[in-house]
Amino acid sequence: MPSSPFVSPGWLADRLDDPRVRVIDARMLPPGYQGPRDLQQDYLDGHLPGAVLFDVEALSDSASPLPHMLPRPDDFARAMAQLGIGDGQHLVIYDDGTLFSAPRVWWMMHIAGVGRVSLLAGGLAGWRQSGLPLAQGPAVTTPVAFTGRFAADRVRDFAQVRRIIDDRSAQIVDARPAARFSGQAPEPRPGLRMGHIPGSANMPWHMLVADGRLKPEEELRALFAQAGVDLHRPVVASCGSGVTAAVVVLALTALGVENVGLYDGSWSEWGGRDDAPVASDGDTE
Repeated sequence: MPSSPFVSPGWLADRLDDPRVRVIDARMLPPGYQGPRDLQQDYLDGHLPGAVLFDVEALSDSASPLPHMLPRPDDFARAMAQLGIGDGQHLVIYDDGTLFSAPRVWWMMHIAGVGRVSLLAGGLAGWRQSGLPLAQGPAVTTPVAFTGRFAADRVRDFAQVRRIIDDRSAQIVDARPAARFSGQAPEPRPGLRMGHIPGSANMPWHMLVADGRLKPEEELRALFAQAGVDLHRPVVASCGSGVTAAVVVLALTALGVENVGLYDGSWSEWGGRDDAPVASDGDTE
């Protein structure tokens, strides 16, 4: 069983002055959000001391028409170096406390070969509940060296997922809410079909989470079993745009499951292609 991917607010508070620890603010707005929130301003108004802002939207592949796609390793390495995120650091990532977006950044760092990456249990909400201080304004950073790598074996593309439908070499696990998976609710991004990848299982990401961290091991195992997921077989996680699929990857990793990939294009790609087969409730798969 691997060690926990989480650190507590108290653990982090004791190490904020340690130059080997870098804190990353990974807050993100949900797809289709229409409201007054400005994440850049939210960050400036209050963030963990020393935390740098990791803008998932900005730190993605700008050349791709799909949202949140992994950037090229050299582009990612340059961006991390400018943020003061460097080789040998222990990265601690947090979001607003929902565990919605921090796992995506956790996953990106693992893909880039970072050795020590943790998530802050409870996120920003848990930090505040612990009565710990916040800082305002931008963090002061010094560029450092970040070695760009790319763990290609953990990323899946359209062609690979298309083959999986035919050869059943892996299980596809969709992290979207049940109504979107079944085709009963529209997608928040316009122009996408409704439904799911044929043969996939539905494991809504929010069911794996409680109070800004993963549920206990026994509950996670029961949830995956109820969804029909065999923890001894390879898994490819998918979702709307590759963000909450990382919650599934995180949960499986915490359970010691190996051979877990993530379909980066997810439904933003699959649901937008005419040549991609789509299933919905009532179909025979």
